[in-house]
Amino acid sequence: MSSTDISINRDVHHVHEEHDHHHDQNFFEKYIFSLDHKVIAKQFLFMGVFWAFIGGFLSILFRLQLGWPEATFSFLEPILGGWVENGKLNPEFYLALVTMHGTIMVFFVLTAGLSGTFSNFLIPLQIGARDMASGFMNMLSFWIFFLASIVMFCSLFIETGPAAGGWTVYPPLSALPEAIQGSGDGMSMWLISMALFIVSQLLGGVNYITTVINLRTKGMSMTKLPLTIWAFFLTAILGLLAFPVLFSAALLLIFDRSFGTSFFLSDIYIAGQALTNTGGSPILFQHLFWFLGHPEVYIVIMPAFGIVSEVIATNSRKPIFGYRAMIGSLIGISVLSFVVWAHHMFVTGMNPFLGSVFMFLTLIIAVPSAVKVFNYIATLWRGNIRFTTAMMFAIGFVSLFISGGLTGIILGNSALDIQLHDTYFVVAHFHLVMGAAAFFGMFAGVYHWFPKMFGRMMDEKLGFVHFWFTFISVYLVFMPMHYIGIAGFPRRYYNWTGFEAFNIFTDLNTFISAAAIFGFTAQFVFLFNFIYSIFRGRRASANPWHSNTLEWTTPVLPGHGNWPGPLPVVYRWPYDYSKPGAEEDYIPQTVPFSQTQSSNLPNERDVE
Repeated sequence: MSSTDISINRDVHHVHEEHDHHHDQNFFEKYIFSLDHKVIAKQFLFMGVFWAFIGGFLSILFRLQLGWPEATFSFLEPILGGWVENGKLNPEFYLALVTMHGTIMVFFVLTAGLSGTFSNFLIPLQIGARDMASGFMNMLSFWIFFLASIVMFCSLFIETGPAAGGWTVYPPLSALPEAIQGSGDGMSMWLISMALFIVSQLLGGVNYITTVINLRTKGMSMTKLPLTIWAFFLTAILGLLAFPVLFSAALLLIFDRSFGTSFFLSDIYIAGQALTNTGGSPILFQHLFWFLGHPEVYIVIMPAFGIVSEVIATNSRKPIFGYRAMIGSLIGISVLSFVVWAHHMFVTGMNPFLGSVFMFLTLIIAVPSAVKVFNYIATLWRGNIRFTTAMMFAIGFVSLFISGGLTGIILGNSALDIQLHDTYFVVAHFHLVMGAAAFFGMFAGVYHWFPKMFGRMMDEKLGFVHFWFTFISVYLVFMPMHYIGIAGFPRRYYNWTGFEAFNIFTDLNTFISAAAIFGFTAQFVFLFNFIYSIFRGRRASANPWHSNTLEWTTPVLPGHGNWPGPLPVVYRWPYDYSKPGAEEDYIPQTVPFSQTQSSNLPNERDVE
């Protein structure tokens, strides 16, 4: 059977499936337990926005402590209750705030919120499929994530407080329920929530990979896929290979906590009493955690790479520079991300030769990252740039990725990292290169595909206010952190005023905290614009950005099945912008070469 026959049979199958199953749906079937990938994407987006504000609020609470360590915050007592004593944050609660902020932002916002939203929304639309390979598995993925969110959210309100072992939950602090209050029920709920979260991500990942491989429309070869799809596809593969390792680490940690095993415990004393645990190693947990933890950095940033590639090409009105090199760099990053994890562990006493191997591999991974940055700049160079809000955030992403990436080269050197480890230099690095940059990619995606999600446009003026306030505040927060980090200022300290050497940084910490509050406040501009535009925004046209990819060939608000008629047929790659001889400055993927004779290159013709 030819590929044409397979494509036709697949389309006929979906048409019959729609006729048989997509009957008149009630509210719960259509909006709550929906099998439509677009609705599920919006569910992930709304949950991601909710968690982003929770995580941001927690960071403001501990920045208040860091910015004004001697002040009293009596106004927080009605909100935080017993966690504020005489106007002061409880030191254990401070550690819990840091732990929950990191967990929420890395996993619940930048993994589930970013990848869950845009992988779900764009994969079927951009490859020309009716839906995901399994709508039920897709729906199940969101609701297991929702269940994980409920468990994590409830842990914020238990009497002994949420987990307080850092977002990396290193043993023995996380393995001994009696160690501190935050090692008790809060840590148990953290582990249960993360186990559910990982199941959710694995279900989604299997679906994304299967859909991209099997459900591409006629003519959509792998070399005609938008870079967004390449990024989502490789991100799903990373998650499928890496998340089970964290699942095993969490499971073994539960065994150590509840069943008396000693995977991560050995020779532990509490209040002068020796525990019975022998033979385990907390370093083993670090290996397991960071084997997921470093691919996780790219699970977070690679969807943003794909989104930014699409936004920059569309708004530069130029073909993306080095399309195949961009794919190669994504593949290179995906492979190398699995062999650099121990650069997080240079201070654990590892063999120096082994450290040098991981240092070498870490520095090599800068090469494909640099290729992407070069290609972004080359695409922008001499482009007919349209400064939409999405484009501003995409350019901001490139700026942040360069700034944070350069400091990553410093930290990749083991001799330097040993000196800078657990200082604010590390905090500044990963917040710029992963946290803020990934958020900018997410914002670029929301502003760019909002018309396709909701059929309306977000307000551009409010978007510009949101961008500039956020961009300025990010640099005001994290650039000074590099400076105090080089000076040795330690992270995770509740109060440093007892160290005379660090008192000179009091004013700088106050400045950082004020900038953080300013940046968090700016996000309410986005929230207002987002919610208002869903209901009252200007109505969008079918293709407001004059883009080439398939999602803009659907109705303004596509129904379940995406295209009311046959699936589109693809003839060309997705970046035919400003082609010499063309009548328009864009040529959609569905336009045959026979209709663009004046702009065709010698090797471009329709292939049946």
